[in-house]
Amino acid sequence: MRQFDTPPCANFAMADILRRAQGDAVAACGLGPSEHPYRVIASGAYWRLRCYGDREGSPSLLVVAAPIKRPYIWDLAPSVSAIRYCLKQGLNVHLLEWMPASSDRINRGFDACAIAIGDCVTRMSDSAADLKPLLIGHSLGGTLAAIFAALAPESVRGLVLLCAPLCFAPSTSRFRDALVSLVPSTLSDVDPVPGSLLSHMSALSSPDTFIWSRLMDAALSIADPHAMEIHARVERWALDEVALPGRLVHQMIEWLYRENRFCRGLLSVRERRIGPSSVSAPTLAVVNTTDEVALPASVAPFVDAVATTDARIIEYPGEAGVALQHLAILIGREAQAQVWPQIVSWIRSRGQAPTSYRSRSSPH
Repeated sequence: MRQFDTPPCANFAMADILRRAQGDAVAACGLGPSEHPYRVIASGAYWRLRCYGDREGSPSLLVVAAPIKRPYIWDLAPSVSAIRYCLKQGLNVHLLEWMPASSDRINRGFDACAIAIGDCVTRMSDSAADLKPLLIGHSLGGTLAAIFAALAPESVRGLVLLCAPLCFAPSTSRFRDALVSLVPSTLSDVDPVPGSLLSHMSALSSPDTFIWSRLMDAALSIADPHAMEIHARVERWALDEVALPGRLVHQMIEWLYRENRFCRGLLSVRERRIGPSSVSAPTLAVVNTTDEVALPASVAPFVDAVATTDARIIEYPGEAGVALQHLAILIGREAQAQVWPQIVSWIRSRGQAPTSYRSRSSPH
């Protein structure tokens, strides 16, 4: 497969503006974000820490949002909100939100992300009775959470990974192989990378995932008003592009997708070499078996190699009415009914007392 030439980022930056304008038009029809109230309790140059309310004596959960697009996919609508579900279960929920890259804040890479997560963990530990929070992340947010858990395992009580790719060996997934083939090693690590460029690359790498299955999901949702609404809300969210730091994109593509450094134990963050054996916190991973972005083969080898016997994988078969299967764990009705009770039960048990077991299970 032929690589891109170095892309004209200015053109894609304009595409970001146009796509956000399209999203605003969709939002004007009543399909914009409807987030639960929160307050910002800490911030840095690249990030903000949201707090959704304090519940004394309950486990504290730090959501590490993915750096791609806006974090309200965690709180898309009251009926399909992972944030609200966790709040209803009595958890102390915080969310680390990454600020869009700009010309004056473009040099965020893995080191800066780890520092930001560490600052949030410290802020939460200083104010919470249970001292150490559990980390939870979806997609590349989960990958960043795992990197921090490997770097500072003593700082977290547990790690929950939702459809988070961790292993990038060749032939792990068609998406990985196509992305590595398409994206040149010369991609700038200095300039901000427009979000629409990443959307374009993802669609070219896996058109079945990002185009055809999306259209099929829309067709299957026509007879279900709730599913059609959620599909439309996801499409609006997908238009809400944000620029990413060039350094972060470069490190993700080169160090993770192309060289698989993290799973091989060769990733250097803050002058420390880390890998799965560096993760000693209890670990729960959820994989959608129909999600090409984070198939079981891109998760299981990492979980098998973590330095704890308290590691578990839940396999989830996906569902219709979610637009993108990669998002189903956050917005699917079946996911909320069948998988999230298991996730919260696991969080509660690790938030109160350590246990030791390794297992795999499926909600079906």
